[in-house]
Amino acid sequence: MLRAMDSAVAGLRAHQNKLDVIGHNIANVNTFGFKSQVYSFQEAMYQTTNASTKGTNNAGGTNAAQFGYGALMGTIATDMTASTPTYVGGLNASINGDGFFMTYATPTLPNDAVTDIKKVDFDYTRVGQFKLDSNGFLVDGNGRFVYGFRGTDPSDVTNNPIDTTKLVALRAPDTATSYSADPSVAVLELANIQINKLGEITATIKDTTAGSTIDGTVISLGKLAIATFQNPEGLTKKGQYYYGATESDNTGKSSATIPGGTTSDLMTGYLEASNVDLATQFSDMITTQRGFQANSKLITVSDEILNELVNMKR
Repeated sequence: MLRAMDSAVAGLRAHQNKLDVIGHNIANVNTFGFKSQVYSFQEAMYQTTNASTKGTNNAGGTNAAQFGYGALMGTIATDMTASTPTYVGGLNASINGDGFFMTYATPTLPNDAVTDIKKVDFDYTRVGQFKLDSNGFLVDGNGRFVYGFRGTDPSDVTNNPIDTTKLVALRAPDTATSYSADPSVAVLELANIQINKLGEITATIKDTTAGSTIDGTVISLGKLAIATFQNPEGLTKKGQYYYGATESDNTGKSSATIPGGTTSDLMTGYLEASNVDLATQFSDMITTQRGFQANSKLITVSDEILNELVNMKR
């Protein structure tokens, strides 16, 4: 078989793979938090017919003669560039810079230390679409528990420093015993739940009991954790706008901190839009389609040459 046909087949596969990536990008042009992927080609193997030789006193040097075998998939990189935030209101937040929200399947962790967050199978996301469930837990749109840090003394609402040594599933307290000595106040009803730019979740106690001393008191439910990675492109996409990281991944050093300072703060009420650039995707689609078309034409030409060889015997 002709080398040209081998090259064309390899080129068709490589260009089809790129079209798959482009199609996935375009399909997610309106997916919150989506990060587009960039496909690159690389050369296939070579067959050396004449090796490179250096010159001598009696003969001049010659360059290598090699036949190539087409193109292969090089890399599929993820563009982690932050996109435009879109205001949607509600209990939502967008990270104003680098970092990811941290979610987990259960409200308890197998290891709650924050020295190496990659020891826990967190699901990281850029989509801060939050709500409180029926048990008072802060969850995302898929019902996964959102993690952060709480104060060292939940009964002290005036001087309650955040404990950044332990990650916990953020939850609204379900009783008022921490805030009132009145035994008649058993259930804590909260209103006006908000997230500020420093990731702190606050709520106002609603108590209609006559003579209540805690009605209207603003309390803190904790602060959202922001996970950062030295190389965020090393994260693995898991679907449903989640990313994963393990100790063997190429993410480099990782940490979990609270928003503010050296860590990105939040834009409350916003969700991050997809960073897919349709103009770029359409132009890439056209050039990739032309490359696919050219490789298919090469197969046609190679087939005609083989047909000529067969007809020579007749």
